[in-house]
Amino acid sequence: MNYKKLFFSLAGVALCISISASSLNKKPKAIQLFNGKDLKNWTPKISKHEVGDNYANTFRVEDGLLKVRYDGYDQFDQQYGHLFYNKEFSAYILRVQYRFVGEQAKGGEGWALRNSGAMLHGQDPKTMLKDQDFPISIEGQLLGGDGTNERTTSNLCTPGTNVVMKEKLFTPHCVSSTSKTYHGDQWVTADFLVLGDSIIQHYVNGDLVLEYQKPQYGGGNVSNFDPKQKKDGQLISKGTISLQSESHPIDFKKVEIYNLEPYMKNSVELKNAITAVMQK
Repeated sequence: MNYKKLFFSLAGVALCISISASSLNKKPKAIQLFNGKDLKNWTPKISKHEVGDNYANTFRVEDGLLKVRYDGYDQFDQQYGHLFYNKEFSAYILRVQYRFVGEQAKGGEGWALRNSGAMLHGQDPKTMLKDQDFPISIEGQLLGGDGTNERTTSNLCTPGTNVVMKEKLFTPHCVSSTSKTYHGDQWVTADFLVLGDSIIQHYVNGDLVLEYQKPQYGGGNVSNFDPKQKKDGQLISKGTISLQSESHPIDFKKVEIYNLEPYMKNSVELKNAITAVMQK
């Protein structure tokens, strides 16, 4: 990736970062959430099933890839699933490399064609009820093109949450990014810069495509949840990370995170750390 400039706001101050050799001190190390071998440190939660039940081997590792498959399903039947990493994070850059493959599962919703997501600041899967469809979270929605029409990826969806955009509370469920369309089975890299309860940015193949602030509980678009887990209006400063199964097969080649929490108390170190990661 070739980043010339990285823009973000922190504590109400607009910052512009230009990449230079002096900014490459104290580079955070990548933490591989997916080890390429198995699902160690990951927990599945699939709607209509208990936490920990990897129904029909939905989430699996084959050929060094983390795969989402539905060959064990007779009908998808709104059995939306999520694979949770067993640790919460607050300030970080999440990087995933993904591709959509194959055909959608029988019974999948039309909108779920070539659709998946990386869930940020999510709830603990152990707090999800059996029939809950989505974790209360901020979703970095991953979409593949249909071969003909324009369709952005790394969009925002908000199951049980709201955000602030352009200094106003944003309450619609989803909003499109400004990304290009990625048809076929090509690999795409999505980065999510998350700084606690202040700012979140989405990048696709090196381009900034979406930005918003102040993730918080609120709104709808999540069903069969425990009301105690949704304190509307409360800012969300940390949470789980999970990957979706929404009826279309998808592969993940890389799932890694750069922990920015050690840099949050020093704005210069934070800028340098972010720049060092994003220029890779």
